[in-house]
Parts: sequence; structure tokens; C-alpha cells
Amino acid sequence: MTNAPHGTLYIGVTSDIVARVYAHREGRGSEFCRRHGLTRLVYAEHFDEIDDAIAREKAMKRWKRQWKLKLIRRDNPDWNDLFETIL
Repeated sequence: MTNAPHGTLYIGVTSDIVARVYAHREGRGSEFCRRHGLTRLVYAEHFDEIDDAIAREKAMKRWKRQWKLKLIRRDNPDWNDLFETIL
């Protein structure tokens, strides 16, 4: 989640991405997202196993910011809000 292209980034994990993104957009998500106005989904990965998703989340949270930006730019160069594509 982000608030603008190259803005503040939030990484999280969920078993229901539609509900979680909707909660963030409505201000009912994490405190971090509320505080920074993070309402745009710009990157997502799917995992069949929650343990794999949690491991990926933890790894990405340790990444340098530039690595995260490079990943987003690779898959979503225009920083489009992907919420409509996951509905």
C-alpha cells in the first residue's frame, strides 16, 4: 500500500486481500496506513500457503527501500491502484 507514487510504503499479509485493502481505504486498516493515508494498492503477490506469505512479508520488510521501489516499478511502472483489478 502507498499514498502516492514513490510515497510511503506498507507491506502486509492477509488471507482476504479484497477485504483488507477495502479496510485500508476506509480508514479501518492498520494504524500505520491510517496515519500516512495509505489507500493505494500498487503491488501484490499470491501464495497458496500462509506460511510462505508470512515469510515473504518478513523478508520484504527487511529489504532496502530501493529494492521495494524497483519491484513495484518492474510490475507496475505507472504506480496504478490495483484495487479494481483484484475485485
